[in-house]
Amino acid sequence: MFTIKEVSEKMDVSEHTLRFWAKSGFFPFIKRDQNNVRLFSENDLEWVKIVKCLRTVGTDNKSIKRYIDLCLIGDSTISERYGIIQATKQKAEQQMSELSHQLELLEYKENYYKKLLKNNSAVDEWNPMNKVKEEESIA
Repeated sequence: MFTIKEVSEKMDVSEHTLRFWAKSGFFPFIKRDQNNVRLFSENDLEWVKIVKCLRTVGTDNKSIKRYIDLCLIGDSTISERYGIIQATKQKAEQQMSELSHQLELLEYKENYYKKLLKNNSAVDEWNPMNKVKEEESIA
């Protein structure tokens, strides 16, 4: 059994977040000891893993709770759970595409700055402030 602190470290989720998720009903089987401390089993860590995955992609708490409830109902809900996972995967793929574009821009800017530094250039033509100064001098 693991304490919330141990789960936090093991799963890279803050203790505060784990408590919030527990209060939201995302971990249906966690126990409490005689001091009312939450205790997570290995199986509970699987619940943490899927909740973290869903939240990281931006799934709202209501949808996560629905997914958890469907799991608790059993195998008759596989089709609906499959739909939730498909939609979540599609959202993750869209986010990855957007992040890929952001990474390309960052790599471009990194190379741009590297060239400026290598050439000892004092003018950054991509700095929006330099463009503001140009517009002010024209006006």
